[in-house]
Amino acid sequence: MNNRKNIAGRVAELIAPAAKEAGLVLWDVEFVREGARQVLRVTIDSPDGIGIDDCERFHRMIDPLLDSADPIESSYYLEVSSPGIERELKTEAHFEACTGCEVEIKLYAPDKTGKKTHRGKLAGLVDGRILLDTPTGRLEVDRVAAARVRTVFDFDDDNMS
Repeated sequence: MNNRKNIAGRVAELIAPAAKEAGLVLWDVEFVREGARQVLRVTIDSPDGIGIDDCERFHRMIDPLLDSADPIESSYYLEVSSPGIERELKTEAHFEACTGCEVEIKLYAPDKTGKKTHRGKLAGLVDGRILLDTPTGRLEVDRVAAARVRTVFDFDDDNMS
């Protein structure tokens, strides 16, 4: 496998129509090595949330598509899952979908404040800059400086029922 991102991209293009037909959002596709295994991880979402039955149904839906197109030369494991309550934001669509959510940004290197991690409400992604509303004001972070951006959920919040 010379380029895992290319494989993931080809698979995403191949299965995106099936996701749309099923009323699902194709959140992410990754092709990764985990130990000795190669894993094709397909992450789906829905406005109503994703359950195990949705994952199983979509797995059965795309398995024949992948077998027919054969985009991966070697053997691999196919996993279909939900992005979960705390999800990584990678694409512009992810940032758009999660605007207003609590997020954590981990930087590759400390910024001018000396911090490598910032948390706040995502105000958007504009011209390659992540806008974050923090208790001390609005922060702008170059997207390329962010090693990882993910939503965070406060499990101790008293608002949970």
